[in-house]
Amino acid sequence: MSQAAGIAILIVALIHVYILILEMFLWTKPAGLRAFGLTPEKAESSKVLAANQGLYNGFLAAGLIWSLQVSHGFPIAIFFLTCVIIAGVFGAVTASRKILYVQALPAVIALVLVHFP
Repeated sequence: MSQAAGIAILIVALIHVYILILEMFLWTKPAGLRAFGLTPEKAESSKVLAANQGLYNGFLAAGLIWSLQVSHGFPIAIFFLTCVIIAGVFGAVTASRKILYVQALPAVIALVLVHFP
């Protein structure tokens, strides 16, 4: 993988670590309320679901970081970037179009870069 691909993968992983933090730890705090456009009541009633979502985002980040640590990380990176893209498209269709740009687009860019030596 090229250095540009590695940097792009790391950026996607860091985005997902940030999402993990928002969903698991800041969901009911001002930062979480702002990020997701929630009322305090809605956030409180959905915080367990949000924590679960955050955990899944952490798994995506872990897989992407793992792909950077192993000598043959190409197929691992492709798998996890594809998962991020699918999740981003699904989120854009079902929750907010913003997810397409925040989550899926960076993963698409990284996936394209992974295919260049």
